[in-house]
Amino acid sequence: MILFRTETGNEGTFGVLVYPDGYIFTAEPPDRDNRANLSCIPPGRYTVSMRHSPRYGQVYTVNNVPKRSHILLHHGNFAGDRTLGFRTHSAGCIILGSRKGKLHGQRAVLNSRTARRTFELAMNWEDFELEIINA
Repeated sequence: MILFRTETGNEGTFGVLVYPDGYIFTAEPPDRDNRANLSCIPPGRYTVSMRHSPRYGQVYTVNNVPKRSHILLHHGNFAGDRTLGFRTHSAGCIILGSRKGKLHGQRAVLNSRTARRTFELAMNWEDFELEIINA
């Protein structure tokens, strides 16, 4: 699986995650030097597996991120830099959506809960390898 990051800015880092049955849009926080809870993770190869999250239930997690943990693939809309006043639903996680757009004047991914369910069903909750590439 490959996540192609297509653009980044203070409103978030946006991309497309290509998987065997199709693709899904993604939003992550801007690149802030891999700072926990504020930054997208560095480009590279990672293993992804299911785990239990108190907030999101059974959810995919990205493993072996240098100096980071609890990087989830979950639902939400915003991934902006909260230190600059932008909305965010991500503390360094990858948010999944079936469309890109704007909410309340800020860039976002949309139809996120449905997109997450569709992705998890397509992946059959199995582990996978993820390569993240900055375009």
